[in-house]
Amino acid sequence: MKFSFDHLVWFHHKPEDVIQPLSEKGLHVEHGGRHESWGTYNTLSYFGLSYIEFLGIEALSIAEQHEENRLITQIVEQLAQENREGPAKIAIRTNQIHELAIKLKQDGHTVYGPLPGQRVTTSGEVIRWSLLFIEDQPKQLSFPFFIQWEKSDEERLSTFKEKGMIGRHSGENSKLESIGFVVRDLEETINTWGKILNITPSEAFRDEGLQASCQTLKLPGTNLLFFTPLGKGPAEKVLYDRGETPFLVNLSKTNQSRIFELLNGYWHFQ
Repeated sequence: MKFSFDHLVWFHHKPEDVIQPLSEKGLHVEHGGRHESWGTYNTLSYFGLSYIEFLGIEALSIAEQHEENRLITQIVEQLAQENREGPAKIAIRTNQIHELAIKLKQDGHTVYGPLPGQRVTTSGEVIRWSLLFIEDQPKQLSFPFFIQWEKSDEERLSTFKEKGMIGRHSGENSKLESIGFVVRDLEETINTWGKILNITPSEAFRDEGLQASCQTLKLPGTNLLFFTPLGKGPAEKVLYDRGETPFLVNLSKTNQSRIFELLNGYWHFQ
């Protein structure tokens, strides 16, 4: 069973409004499409097969009807009810989503799916996939969800290249190096996620800039970094203000060197 990082979901009231501020930082974001049956729509920023999805609610009355799609229940709660924009959840790509559902149930998790999904692009193309969700625990970091695309990685990457969706950032070879999460209990969280993804965590190390202890789960495509605050700094501030959540995007080969806060998240360009 293969796992690869697929994308970071970033909730935003108007996904189209992220295009200009990120363009000013050198990042290309394009219009994605509409999830008509879910009442949501998105814009997208690609780094090869890894990408960031800026997701918004188009029709709240439709979105509120969903229970099994835990991403939609989360965006209704977090964006519509609590008015909280920002990075929210990650998707992990797999090639055996039905077998994974069975294994997660055997391990004691409550799961939803696999569920069919599709998006209609601005050009009218229909893109299809399947989704699998794990029931989140109250006040803890939202679990990753899993996605299996209708087309293979090779087919999708070829399509991205043909449509000019890759290499459009100011740093043409920019890579989505890692996503950072802030959590209260580093050891418990990373061991739980490591078991689900069948990955052995790295040794803990200290990040002086974030004033936090950190461990890594290395995934094909993009790594996952988990931080627990050790003192005053960005990690502690995010944990206090927003609870356990993804909060940091690390990009490499950007032809820049800076850290900044934008769209209710932190960005590190290297």
